[in-house]
Amino acid sequence: MGVYEPEKIKKHICAGLLAHVDAGKTTLSEALLYLAGSIRKLGRVDHRDAFLDTYALERARGITIFSKQAIMRWENMEMTLLDTPGHVDFSAEMERTLRVLDYAVLIISGADGVQGHTETLWKLLEQYHIPVFLFVNKMDQPGTDREERLTELRSCFGDGCFPFDRDTGSEEFYEEISVTDEAALEYYLENGMLPDREICRLIRERKVFPCYFGSALKLEGVEELLKGLGRWTKEPVYPAEFGAKVFKIARDAQGARLTYMKITGGSLRVKTLLNGEKADQLRLYSGAKFEMTEEVFPGMVAAVVGLSETYPGQGLGMEADAPSPVLEPVLNYRICLPEGTDVHQMFLKLRQLEEEEPLLHLVWEERLGEIHAQVMGEIQIEILKSLIEERYGTKVSFDSGNIVYKETIRGPVEGVGHYEPLRHYAEVHLLMEPLPAGSGLVFASEVSEDVLDLNWQRLILTHMAEKAHRGVLTGSEITDIRMTLVAGRAHLKHTEGGDFRQATYRAIRQGLRKAESILLEPVYAFRLRIPSELTGRALSDIQKMSGHFENPMIDEDMTVIEGSAPVACMRSYAAELAAYSRGRGRLFCSLKGYEPCHNETEVLAERGYDPDQDVDNPSGSVFCEHGAGLFVPWNEVEEHMHLPLSWRPQREEAEEDLQVIQRGCAASEEPEYTHGPLDQELEAIFTRTYGPIKHRVGDALKPRNAASVQASPERERREQNGKGRKTEREREYLLVDGYNIIFSWEELKDLAKDNLAGARGMLMDILSNYQGYKKNTLILVFDAYKVEGGQGQVFKYHNIHVVFTKEAETADQYIEKTVHEIGRNHSVTVATSDALEQVIILGQGARRMSARMLKEEVEEAAKELRSSHLNRGKSGGSYFFDGLSEEDARAVEDARLGRRELFSDEIVEKGEKE
Repeated sequence: MGVYEPEKIKKHICAGLLAHVDAGKTTLSEALLYLAGSIRKLGRVDHRDAFLDTYALERARGITIFSKQAIMRWENMEMTLLDTPGHVDFSAEMERTLRVLDYAVLIISGADGVQGHTETLWKLLEQYHIPVFLFVNKMDQPGTDREERLTELRSCFGDGCFPFDRDTGSEEFYEEISVTDEAALEYYLENGMLPDREICRLIRERKVFPCYFGSALKLEGVEELLKGLGRWTKEPVYPAEFGAKVFKIARDAQGARLTYMKITGGSLRVKTLLNGEKADQLRLYSGAKFEMTEEVFPGMVAAVVGLSETYPGQGLGMEADAPSPVLEPVLNYRICLPEGTDVHQMFLKLRQLEEEEPLLHLVWEERLGEIHAQVMGEIQIEILKSLIEERYGTKVSFDSGNIVYKETIRGPVEGVGHYEPLRHYAEVHLLMEPLPAGSGLVFASEVSEDVLDLNWQRLILTHMAEKAHRGVLTGSEITDIRMTLVAGRAHLKHTEGGDFRQATYRAIRQGLRKAESILLEPVYAFRLRIPSELTGRALSDIQKMSGHFENPMIDEDMTVIEGSAPVACMRSYAAELAAYSRGRGRLFCSLKGYEPCHNETEVLAERGYDPDQDVDNPSGSVFCEHGAGLFVPWNEVEEHMHLPLSWRPQREEAEEDLQVIQRGCAASEEPEYTHGPLDQELEAIFTRTYGPIKHRVGDALKPRNAASVQASPERERREQNGKGRKTEREREYLLVDGYNIIFSWEELKDLAKDNLAGARGMLMDILSNYQGYKKNTLILVFDAYKVEGGQGQVFKYHNIHVVFTKEAETADQYIEKTVHEIGRNHSVTVATSDALEQVIILGQGARRMSARMLKEEVEEAAKELRSSHLNRGKSGGSYFFDGLSEEDARAVEDARLGRRELFSDEIVEKGEKE
């Protein structure tokens, strides 16, 4: 490998090799390096002399454990080749490498075809938007068929898979390629061919996937692949500003810490400061060997010595940190140490391994005095045991392992944390809201800088994100929650940074104790391929495992079943499947995500977690009383807190609104009306729309009754004469049966066939405009009586109120009840075309309006609004010209400007005639 000379290289790309285990990935990397002249001798995995298998463990086991790099040149292209692990247990190492790839070469075994992990790799490449070259290996083995494999590739990966190892200049080739893109097709129809740059664009945009066939062991088809990489790839355009992506942390033979990064902008020189640390050395690795360089340029991958705070996934310079990985461990194991081992010292040593493999998630269980780690599977455990013994001389073992559960919350809640021992002070209020599955934790602040200084807010957000917070059901990590800082307070003299750490942690735990928590478990998405005669057995097994499946698909004498099932139930099913199908069945699994636990009660009983006994994660707060700190349990914190709650559940708001109305009516000058058992949501709507009824100062505490109110002659005189302000009896209510209207109006009915939610939204928008014209109180009611366990919901949408009924209550019942309660004292109209409902509401004293009549009124209101808007624009606020024709108005304007006399004979004569 020579010194980097950018002026002699036309392009530099970074390509990665990915494959299912045993597909021949390392063998292909050897063949590529050999043909490019980077190595003089072909190594073999079975001979334990492969160039990129640099660790003794890899050579002993014949598998790739860590990603490696090699630099190779082919004609005017320089390529950094990254070899990634193929075994599923090391897929996290592979995924971290994807972030720095310009292109990927996905290897498929010609003998085995597309396997389960291969499909997972394809989905990851799609998610990371990486263009792909496909190499079908081992085509020299008996029984392999080129056309059969190409058909399978198109079936699994799409119609964009085309053979590029022959006839790439034929008319048929250009025609097939051009149909994948409209612009390419237009170019082909005009010119009868496609230039290389256009095909490069299609590959870069993942519309075309070049396919090559051969045998890496026999160097068949490898040169064609190498030529294809040189011809059909394009170097990315890099900015001038420095940027880099960290994808790996490792250590060399002397223990020096290496930070592997790809330069994505500008350049990096030796001794440059990166986040306050100096890059002491820049190394360009090829296998186990490296060369020192003074500067690295965009597109290059270098190992930097001297950085101690970097981590995989970190972005430097203009680059942002990587998002959370898609693949993550679902098994938790206890690391069993030999007797007499210093547990704390061993934990610190194992932290170095966690830097290299962040998904290990090493956890020190203080209460049990144990070290726990999360791993992907049995093979990774064996490798970890070997690494620990090799590096630290300690033989460890792992227990049987447990499922990695997570926790979230069902509804929003405000958590409060207070920390005030002597000469310390901090209070934090966090609004915690559930997020969709897979969202992770999201942190934000809605506090004004006038209330809490920005530096304190940033510190709180840092403390929210700096640790894995535990739930209160099993002590598992929490996820899918948005935490928003809604209030906080510091002391000018006594607040320190650590105070807000304590207050933040306690606010999160207090919120979790208040909320309804949900236990989540990992779920596999599976694809099961079995003989058709065993379909019944397989479906029965899936149901027993609490799984779900789609309709089975028949493929000749085999049946394909796709679905999902809990990891806890499917851990050993592959072995069971092999036994009862006599090796003919195939099971492919990939982590789908986390879903509510199917056996939560059993898991909680097994774990036996008591949040009150978790002294490392306290739920209560510390207040100052009589000069000393006082611990207050989580359920009493709100009685002692110094700031009021910023968020309240809707039920509490409705109860408070009801109290306001009762107090207002008791102290009002207006007549008292007898309100029956009015629903809280109706009381809330009334109060939020019109506010509490005003009363005279000083009368609020005096007892009132109906007789004393009616005895006021002044009030009687005002009511009889119709003078004074508008009374509550004159309020107008319009109740609309939502679904009845939707299925009565053709445009909404057609929309509801495809998108019922869209139809609801359109009706809400239409009625909002209508209410703005009518100025009434409009309540739109939707049926939700079939929603099991539904408690009902009411919310304000712009200027109207929307109600979803509770379980077992129809919209008709809700409307009838409402009319009965408020129809005696207010003007109520009900819009529905239900004939029976119209008779009932008429008997209650309310007016009725059909769906057709409501539509006519809505259309008329829309016309009036448009007309008034257009007239307002023309008149400009002056009404002098409103009665004149356009011709006369121009004449008057001319006279005003002195261009003609105002009252000419023509105008006077015209006016007399009119």
